[in-house]
Amino acid sequence: MTFDALIIGGGHNGLTCACYLARKGWKVLVLEARHLVGGAAVTEEFHPGFRNSVASYTVSLLNPQVIADLHLAGHGLRIVHRPMSNFVLLENGYALRVGPNLEDTVREVARFSQRDAQALPRYYAMLDVLADELRKWILQAPPDPNRGLGGIIDTLKASLALRKLPLEAQRDLIELFGRSAGEMLDDWFETDVLKAALGFDSIVGAYASPYAPGSAYVQLHHCFGEVNGKKGAWGHAIGGMGAITQAMAKECARLGVTIRLNAKVARVITRAGRATGVALDGGEEIHARTVAANIGPKLLFNQLVEASDLPDAFRTRMQRFKTGSGVLRMNVALSELPDFCGLGTQQQPHHGAGIILAPSLDYMHRAYEDARTTGMSTQPVVEVLIPSTLDDSLAPPGQHVASLFCQSFAPQLPEGENWDDARDRAADLVIDTVTRFAPNFRRSVIARQVLTPLDLERTFGLTDGDIFHGRLSPEQLFASRPTLGYADYHTPIKGLYLCGAGAHPGGGVTGAPGHNAAQVMLQDRQ
Repeated sequence: MTFDALIIGGGHNGLTCACYLARKGWKVLVLEARHLVGGAAVTEEFHPGFRNSVASYTVSLLNPQVIADLHLAGHGLRIVHRPMSNFVLLENGYALRVGPNLEDTVREVARFSQRDAQALPRYYAMLDVLADELRKWILQAPPDPNRGLGGIIDTLKASLALRKLPLEAQRDLIELFGRSAGEMLDDWFETDVLKAALGFDSIVGAYASPYAPGSAYVQLHHCFGEVNGKKGAWGHAIGGMGAITQAMAKECARLGVTIRLNAKVARVITRAGRATGVALDGGEEIHARTVAANIGPKLLFNQLVEASDLPDAFRTRMQRFKTGSGVLRMNVALSELPDFCGLGTQQQPHHGAGIILAPSLDYMHRAYEDARTTGMSTQPVVEVLIPSTLDDSLAPPGQHVASLFCQSFAPQLPEGENWDDARDRAADLVIDTVTRFAPNFRRSVIARQVLTPLDLERTFGLTDGDIFHGRLSPEQLFASRPTLGYADYHTPIKGLYLCGAGAHPGGGVTGAPGHNAAQVMLQDRQ
């Protein structure tokens, strides 16, 4: 059987792409290497009675048009808001509460600095203007003059659109792409914990210091989202992140998409410079008129495509494509809630927040420098989410699950060390870090699941454990993602497309690359 489209990888972008193609009558096959569909957005039981989002762990960036077009709510997806956005802990036993509303945050910041409380609304307004402008490009290919006349016209349109922004906003946008988040926040504010709260997003999945040039954009990237119509909000999918991809799989089934599990792709088959299908690990060949890859560019072009099928210059670029998030993911089963700031173990709003253990930008910078030197920080950056406070389906009554998103763990350890041997040492460092801020934490841990950067690569195909399929830095964004001349989801091989986070607009559970790639594939067939 020959399919109209074959999609490598059943993560959320692959499923999204499949749905949009099937809506137009295409016969589509999705191949997923694991035993369940969903890629890194899955919910699994990691200890008897305890389930959690295994890798990706929170909702904001999932595009509202994708939610609507794929009828995800009708397929059972329900997303609830956090009762508080963030709870940022200080070493002295105090904390900064962020949200749920701007008024609440301003009032809280005023406890630390009246000056910063006055500046905060202006800062958020500045980010909102820039985020709204860049949102316009999320569901379309970025302007690229190298795409011929159409690309030149798109580039001119983008230039004219930006010129309509107030001059000060244009200046902000240019600065944001080149500056570090730390430098920008130092200009705006004086309170360390506020800068930490705002700057945390700048290092998420970046394996970089908040003082690295370009980290200000990573911070803005996390402002694009919304939950139930509220821009910039973060939430939880009832049933975990797997609820998103299970809803997508139901839409795939409704549209007649075929999904095969335990089907690992070994290579892309080409004939006369065109992709014609794939070969699986066991040798089986499957043919299709087009192939879309919901895997990272580095994995696709360095392992699944013959070098002779690629121009030398392009192949060199893909070898240099930067990957590595410096992320370690843990899921823990808890007998009781953490006692932060001596506030007790009874459930309170802060237990439903993103709990950030990184009291200053300097703390984040030192953690990164440690990882660069020794492979992991002795005081890592940790975000704790306790989704069972919002979703009682995840843990037995009276008990909880927590997601620990841990940063400053090098993709590769120093020579002579490997992640399989270092896994427990790294996990103990994380547990020790959380216990410094919540003294009851260690004794409350019933079980833990640990995913090192190597585990993320082996389990989910994330090269170097990169949760975004590639670094979100200026030279790998917009018209340069994955490289200049190929930001429109095409590749040098005819009939082979990129539909994952290694394409524009980048990482996060968005559905946007899958949506955009499908539109290009449909247009090419006309």
